[in-house]
Amino acid sequence: MTTEYPYYLNFLEVKDSPLHGKGLFTKVDIPKDSIICVIEGEVIDENECVRREEEEGNVYIFWNGDNYIDTSNNPLLKNLNHLCEPNCYVEDRNESSLFLIAECDIKAGEELTIDYDYEEIYETCQCHIHKIEN
Repeated sequence: MTTEYPYYLNFLEVKDSPLHGKGLFTKVDIPKDSIICVIEGEVIDENECVRREEEEGNVYIFWNGDNYIDTSNNPLLKNLNHLCEPNCYVEDRNESSLFLIAECDIKAGEELTIDYDYEEIYETCQCHIHKIEN
C-alpha cells in the first residue's frame, strides 16, 4: 500500500510570526508547485460554520466548494497566516480536503502564507494597508 503523505508535513513547525501571533514555517526549501500538505479537519455544514465563526470566533475554517473544513484542532494549519501576496495557495483535493501548494520557491525558515480571500481580512491586514499607502 502506498500513501501520498507526508509531502512536507514533517518539515513544518510553528513559531512566533512577524505577521500575527504564531505562524507556520518550513524547515526545508520547498520548490514552486509542490504539494506541501493536505488540509483536513472536521467537515461541517454552512450553518455550523456560521455558528462557530460567530459564537466561537473560529477563523480556521476552509471552504472547498462543497464543504466547510474546520482545522481548529490541527496544531499546524491553524497557524497559517494571511498575506496579500502569499507564497502558498489552496487547491481542491476532494469533497473533504484541500491541498496546500507552494506558489513560488520557498526557502527554509520562511513563513508559509495564503490569501484568506474574504473581504473582512482586507480591512485589517497590514499588507493591504501598506499597498493602499504606496
